[in-house]
Amino acid sequence: MDAEVYSQLKHSIKKTLKIDLGHYKDEQMKRRLDSWLVRSRATNWQDYFRLLTTDSLELERFRNYLTINVTEFFRDPLRWEILHQDILPYLIKTSAEARVATPLKLWSAGCSLGTEPYTLAILMAEAFPLQRYTLQATDLDRGALQKARAGGPYTKEEIRNLNPAQRQKYITPDAPYHVQEKLRKNITFAEQDLLADRFESGFDLIICRNVVIYFTSDAKDTLYEKFNAALRPGGILFVGGTEIISGPNKYGFTNFGISFYKKV
Repeated sequence: MDAEVYSQLKHSIKKTLKIDLGHYKDEQMKRRLDSWLVRSRATNWQDYFRLLTTDSLELERFRNYLTINVTEFFRDPLRWEILHQDILPYLIKTSAEARVATPLKLWSAGCSLGTEPYTLAILMAEAFPLQRYTLQATDLDRGALQKARAGGPYTKEEIRNLNPAQRQKYITPDAPYHVQEKLRKNITFAEQDLLADRFESGFDLIICRNVVIYFTSDAKDTLYEKFNAALRPGGILFVGGTEIISGPNKYGFTNFGISFYKKV
């Protein structure tokens, strides 16, 4: 795909779907778009966009495809163990010192199909059953949010990191697998554009993993600044295993272990 075609596509997608591809790395997005056009069996993009004006289902399928959903429960288990052993006890302690009788405020940003907020809910239920908290989960992909709100279905691969006791307690016994209702009720799901929408503030923990790797440098700068403003002093940002924030101090963060950054 040449630069002129991609420029026209970005304009059309922003106008039609309200998704700004200017925030995403060009080469990755070009490959995804080329693959989608082949899959759609349309002759060219002009024909495909004519289809979108008359087929609302195809429009929604295309919108959902433009976001990337690779996910599983307890993805990178070692990082979640650090969250369990070190980060959450720190947050509970410092939150209690700063605020009286206020629930911990947690956010899964770019929650995709919901495995990440459900993982956090499992962790809280098992390790800190008496700790009050609120947990919101947001994503731009409406199809992913629909699945997340329904608690599935999830594949055998997506639940592979759950131990037998967790599967028995939190997941339906037979495929296709769903999360039990008792876990779903603790999470508020909502649609959100991380780069365009305003954030709430006062979060103790923001989890945004394997999302910014698809963004441009400018988009990353914007998002890290917004995350910092959304955290309370001493709050923690939890990022993906390959997402290293270069020079975190310029965004108001300091390293707090691999994949974790604390608001100064």
